[in-house]
Amino acid sequence: MQVLQVQLEIRPDPAEVGRARRWARSRLAGSGIGVDEPLAETLILLVSELVTNAVVHTGCPAVLRLSLPGVLGESIGTVRLEVADSSARPPVPRHAEGDETNGRGLELVDGLADRWGWNPEGAGKSIWCEVDRCTQGARAGAAYAASSYEDFAYEAYEAV
Repeated sequence: MQVLQVQLEIRPDPAEVGRARRWARSRLAGSGIGVDEPLAETLILLVSELVTNAVVHTGCPAVLRLSLPGVLGESIGTVRLEVADSSARPPVPRHAEGDETNGRGLELVDGLADRWGWNPEGAGKSIWCEVDRCTQGARAGAAYAASSYEDFAYEAYEAV
């Protein structure tokens, strides 16, 4: 099976979240994943969460990597995305209460990805998640429900 691997360098600036989403959308479309497909919506939300965590919580430059399986039009395989940064601090999942706007990122990653985790990488770490393309129909409702949160949460980051 062919795997396309691409990466984007991220500056420690909240405006980079929007740039990372636009970049990821174009790479997904180029690999045959339509921007209006539930899989693309899920992956863009995951990109937003992981890049936001790197930018906001570490203050370090980061690298966003996408691994896209298969060939154009193929609907099987696993899409992997990861964000590597130079901070050795491990991610700390939190639970947001009520109307809090922070603290939901890793909960969303856990709910939307088939698998996720983190690994030490050099002097820093890499946080990764994987989404199986063949299981995305079942997640369409979750991506839709999470999209309103994404719109609310990231308007603030992009406005900075």
